[in-house]
Amino acid sequence: MTDRQRRTVRLLLVVAAIGLAVTAVAAATPAGRALVVEDANSGEQLLTTPVSNGTPVVLSYNHSVEKTPVHDIYVVDNDSLVMTGMEFQSYGWGLPARANVTRENGSFTFDPQGRYEELYVKPGRTADHRLRVGNNSYDLVARSDAEGVRLHLTERSVLQNTLDTLDS
Repeated sequence: MTDRQRRTVRLLLVVAAIGLAVTAVAAATPAGRALVVEDANSGEQLLTTPVSNGTPVVLSYNHSVEKTPVHDIYVVDNDSLVMTGMEFQSYGWGLPARANVTRENGSFTFDPQGRYEELYVKPGRTADHRLRVGNNSYDLVARSDAEGVRLHLTERSVLQNTLDTLDS
């Protein structure tokens, strides 16, 4: 091997070592939280999206009997999803008949109490479950093939967030 080839090999090894070091630091550096939607049975991740404190998370669906929209509204608060509201257009099975409900802009609204580390949802084709996280909207039925999902928050690294952004 010539001196030039040895220098080239050394340079490539140094560049590779620097790349590995940067990757290791990115993998170990916390970048914040992410909302994870995973298959409730297998744990397979169906969606991972970055969030921060105050990010709104809205689960929307059509009531199976009333055929009217329902919106369950949460906000990210550290390791929990805090339910901050529910909006619906008509009373039906499973909707809060005895809660302190007000009428705003043609919808019934109320502020339920609830702090959840995880939520389980069974997306339905008839209900057309959708999930809005911040300004992004996701079709839960298509992502889960109408199978049960678990929503929860997790700590993410800089590398994980970067890879998720590239996958989107």
